[in-house]
Amino acid sequence: MSKVKITLVKSPIDKTKRQKATLVALGFRKMHQIVEHDNNPQIQGMIRVVQHLVQVSND
Repeated sequence: MSKVKITLVKSPIDKTKRQKATLVALGFRKMHQIVEHDNNPQIQGMIRVVQHLVQVSND
């Protein structure tokens, strides 16, 4: 299964609770952190919710 690397590039300050919870569920704790997940529909949906805050690269 392919992997996807996600980097938090914008601050979640002043964002909705749903967006903040999604970032925590993805594993983000601080800015410019990189997390790696399997590329599946669940992760793609979470990325779509916070697409304006993250940068995605496929590996």
